[in-house]
Amino acid sequence: MLEVPATEVAKRFSQYCQAAQREPVAVTHHSRVTEVLMSKHDYDEYMRLKSLATRAFWTHELPAETIQALGEARMDPRHDHLNDLMDE
Repeated sequence: MLEVPATEVAKRFSQYCQAAQREPVAVTHHSRVTEVLMSKHDYDEYMRLKSLATRAFWTHELPAETIQALGEARMDPRHDHLNDLMDE
């Protein structure tokens, strides 16, 4: 990934927008990456992958009906043999 100081990006913005079509451009401020320029295609792919990500919740964030449904859930009987593994 190309790393460029923010002042350089400001001077040659068009050039770095073109570069971002080939690879992400990390914009630095005081030697720290603060932003990343990327192509619209890469951004769309990032958003697609982000939407597929599993989200974890704290139990206090879950609605009561979800907690109740989890408590009432039962494993498919085809997997009963896995219970034996818990006894070992």
